[in-house]
Amino acid sequence: MTRIAYVLTQDRGGPVDVTVRLAATLLDEGVDVRVFGPVPARGAELIDGHHEHLPVPDKEDLAAANRARSAIRDWRPDVVHAQDRRAGLVVAGLRFARGPRPALLQTYHGVPDDVAEPWFRGRCRAPGPSAYTRTVLAADAVVARVLDHTVVPAEAMGRFLHRRLKVPANRLTRIDNCVELGAASPPAGPVRHLIFVGLLVERKGILDLLAALAVPGVLPAGAELTVVGDGPQRAEAERAAQAAPLAGRVTFLGFRPDVPALLAAADALVLPSTMEQQPLVVAEAMAAGKPVVATDTGGVADMLDPGFLVPPGNVAAMADCLSGLFADPAPARIGALLAARARQRYAPAVCARRHLDLYASLIGAPNATSA
Repeated sequence: MTRIAYVLTQDRGGPVDVTVRLAATLLDEGVDVRVFGPVPARGAELIDGHHEHLPVPDKEDLAAANRARSAIRDWRPDVVHAQDRRAGLVVAGLRFARGPRPALLQTYHGVPDDVAEPWFRGRCRAPGPSAYTRTVLAADAVVARVLDHTVVPAEAMGRFLHRRLKVPANRLTRIDNCVELGAASPPAGPVRHLIFVGLLVERKGILDLLAALAVPGVLPAGAELTVVGDGPQRAEAERAAQAAPLAGRVTFLGFRPDVPALLAAADALVLPSTMEQQPLVVAEAMAAGKPVVATDTGGVADMLDPGFLVPPGNVAAMADCLSGLFADPAPARIGALLAARARQRYAPAVCARRHLDLYASLIGAPNATSA
């Protein structure tokens, strides 16, 4: 039986949620899977008995990285799949172990925070990221060459890795993220309860969203916003939400492990980020049958229809799009369409099958099992 090791160095976030759901689905199908890393903040019970607590708290903690590699080798997997940037560094070290080795791959979920959309898209005169981020990206390029393969959730990310980091196209495969598919519950009437889910950091655009909702005439009577997540911009966002017309209509919940339930209780999701790839929360909202307004960044345009996309950082365009969403008398129509799309693309069984096919091709490929 094929043995698959997933490696994480984070306990929360999209990569963790995807890994837990993917591992649980494969376990249900009888595949031998083990997750190495911190205890996941969401869904740890799904991999109970198939998780090894193995923290690597810092990329410079070489002792922790070596312990992780030793534990992974001792389990003797056929495939080792890193699911975040630091995990990629850990797994890359297995490439140089003596004797037979497993197939090594990673999922490249996202670029560093200060990579702006224009530079990501390859526009010639767009300002690039900081020197530090360029160093990180250079390291990412090395890791992608050391590993056997890289999975990308969005075509835009694949193009970036091939164009900017010179990763060979034949070592890249796009596989959609997977999400929990509960019962779809499209809004019963006009949208009045918006929800935002994400870190409260600059690139997630929470201040742009609040500014758009504060534009006169945008927020109808009875409309409200729930903000799920925490981060350095929370205090500033809470101050912005205290002014009219938002006062008393924005609720901050902080980090919550029950995002699917919170999405089910809302009418629509808003994601105003300046940079994303294939945001898990968008797929989760689609699966729940909720309309989504988002910025046209990374792979988001591949998920949603054009009428629900706005340019990143454009508060006026976001305000106009939200006005249209609030005015739609029957948003359940788009919610039902998105739910059907989510079941075709983001079902865990679909994701699991794509991964198993890729693993089989790597195990059978030349040099995939020997150093």
